[in-house]
Amino acid sequence: MVTTATPTKVKGSGKSASAQQKIQELRDLYADAPELSRKALENVLQELTDQVAQTPPPPVESAGRAGSRLGKVSELTLIVPLAPGGAKRLRTFLRLLGGNLNGADKVGTVHDMRFVFLDNDTKLLFATAYDGEWDAYIDDFATKIPNAMDLLFCNAVGWPGIRSPKVKDWIVEHQISAEAWYVANPNLTVTEARRLERVGKAVEELLDKIG
Repeated sequence: MVTTATPTKVKGSGKSASAQQKIQELRDLYADAPELSRKALENVLQELTDQVAQTPPPPVESAGRAGSRLGKVSELTLIVPLAPGGAKRLRTFLRLLGGNLNGADKVGTVHDMRFVFLDNDTKLLFATAYDGEWDAYIDDFATKIPNAMDLLFCNAVGWPGIRSPKVKDWIVEHQISAEAWYVANPNLTVTEARRLERVGKAVEELLDKIG
């Protein structure tokens, strides 16, 4: 006779049970970690439990073909090999601009953009946050600042040119989606943030006059 065990009912919702499983899995993985990290885990365990089970943050979703999105904001991270002499050319160009790529304002959806040289100038990490979907973002670069994009990325191995029909495949090949991500204001686009900044400045000026 085969006896079928009745699953023990976990108090709370299925979401809570799932959260408890994740917490236990985390504990198991940290069992052989340094003592400092084990103590840190226990110190924040209740906070983690509350965050995961009761008030979880908004989920990180897909930005489209590649990358992650949180609210209205998406991320894109590339690690690409640099051609011989590419790092020197690119670094010289970036220093000419004082490290400030404010030409990206022409795109209108860029929150931030970073160029970081890796592995003795043999690789480039390019990271950016932007509004909306992946395909529309790449299209904006191709139509609004194509020359700047080619000037920057011609230093990477295999760059086909921003106007090439192969450029999106090249980007996806080198893109790495974020495993986790934090956005302070995920529901504010660049346009909305700038509008709020203008409104805040106007209010401050008005209060100064009144005062």
